[in-house]
Order: sequence, then C-alpha cells, then structure tokens
Amino acid sequence: MDIDPADLLLFARIVECGSFSQAAQRLDLPKSTVSRRLALLERQVGERLLQRTTRRLVLTEFGASLLEHARKVAEETAAAGALAQHRQQAPSGHLKVSMPADFANEEMAGVLPEFLARYPAITLQLDLSPRRVDLLAEGFDLAVRMGALPDDATLAARPVVHSTWSLYAAPAYTAAHGLPEHPDELFRHDLLGLGAVQAGLVRWKLLRDKTEWERELPVRLSGNSPELLARMAAAGAGIASCTDRSVAGLLRDGSLVKVLPEWAFPAVTGWAVFPGRRLMPAKTRVFLDMLERHYNATIA
Repeated sequence: MDIDPADLLLFARIVECGSFSQAAQRLDLPKSTVSRRLALLERQVGERLLQRTTRRLVLTEFGASLLEHARKVAEETAAAGALAQHRQQAPSGHLKVSMPADFANEEMAGVLPEFLARYPAITLQLDLSPRRVDLLAEGFDLAVRMGALPDDATLAARPVVHSTWSLYAAPAYTAAHGLPEHPDELFRHDLLGLGAVQAGLVRWKLLRDKTEWERELPVRLSGNSPELLARMAAAGAGIASCTDRSVAGLLRDGSLVKVLPEWAFPAVTGWAVFPGRRLMPAKTRVFLDMLERHYNATIA
C-alpha cells in the first residue's frame, strides 16, 4: 500500500490544530479539500482515523497509531525546510564550474580567494579545458561561455561580462614594419589571430563608429589562447587581436601599443550558463552574484 506522505502531513496538521477549519487555514487549502483528502486517506487505510463530533475531533485507536508516523513526516518536512533555509543563508556544497582557462587566469585570480573566504562551506571545482562541457550530463552547476549561445531549452543564461577587443603590437614591430593607417593595410603585416582559421585565413570584422570593415586575412599564427597571442605580440611577432582588459598591464609598461586605435572588434558577451531549474541552488546563486558584482554587467 502506497500512502501519500502529503496526506499523512495533512492528518498530522488536523490533529495538531484540533479542527478542519484551522488546519485548512494553516495549510492554505479550502476546508472542503482538507475534509475530502482525509476521507480518501481513511478509505485507503480501511479504517476511521478521527471521530467527528459537533465540538471536537477524537482520535481512534488506529488513528493514534498512525499519528506517530504522520508526525514523523511532519518533522522531516520541517527539517527539510530548515535545511533549505539554512542553505539559503549559508550556501554550502560542491560547486562545479567550467570556464575558459584564459578567462580564469586573467579575470578570476583576484576574486576567487575572496569568494572562498566568504563561503567556507562551499568547495569549488574548476574545469578550464577548452571543450564545451555538457552541463547536465557531466554534473556542472555553471559554465562561463563567450560569444553567441545555441538554443537549448534545458539551460538558462545571463550576461556577466562584455569584452572589448582591439589590435596590438610591440613598439619594436611597429618600428620595423610601420603602423597601418587603415584596415586594408593589414594584408601587408604579420597577423596573430584568435579563433577558427581556414586555409590560413581568419575573418576579422572591425568597426569605427558606424563604419564596418570585414575581410579574410592571412595569419602567421592562430590559436585559442588570448594570453599567448598577447605575449607573442609583445615579443614582436606581429599584430594581435586581444581583449583590452587582458593587455592592460602590457600597455602600461610599454610592451604593447594599440594599432588602428579608432577601430575595434565587435564586443563579445560572456555568459553564465546554468541548468534551467526553477530554483537555483544557493551555492550557484552566490557564485553568479559574485560574477555580476565583479563585472557590473547589465543583467537581462
């Protein structure tokens, strides 16, 4: 016999309140629903649980025996609610996050120690591999992904950072090869490109106010590490496409200069992607809050 725990909880609340009316108010249910569900429970167990009089409810002998189990259900329900409330107040558990390695190295090193200190009951596992993980199949709580996202009804996403990109080169390179004055002159330079390359060509789109320039350009070096491209450019290997944030230090110490300063790549949005559950676990929520505070992004 399968008894619905919710009906046992309802039975315990009726006895605790001493009347159907008060139990209905406490459970936020119509009185008729409370009475009907108790009658169904009695039919299911095959015996009366309560004797109803005009003045009060009286437990039957079997009702008193079943009440012990019903109260255990009520206690476990209250304990589960307390646990959930505590987790909301003090997030805890194992948090599994995927993000690009360069993003983690450049952006997260300064904020993760603060996060771990603030939430000592959370253990953090970072996957920095370049592959796009399957959040649900692999048990990830959150992933940071850059650029356009595919449609996936099982996932939700919120923007957390907007990266701006420009062209950079070392002073030694520009002294030897000159500075281009227009994107058309990039064909005559050694280029270091990030992302997909086909037949030695990379497609770059540059913007200046409302003017758009887009071409396929030959590259000397391509890779999926913005940090490597910035270091190669600083060593004089050519003109590299880099995030403005990632090269700030190299600009300050004079290792790099901006090329075509009036032109820039379209901004790239970094997304926090997570399973699209109605209720987000507290451990995930506070990590997402940390990302949003750090970048002060406009949240949709």
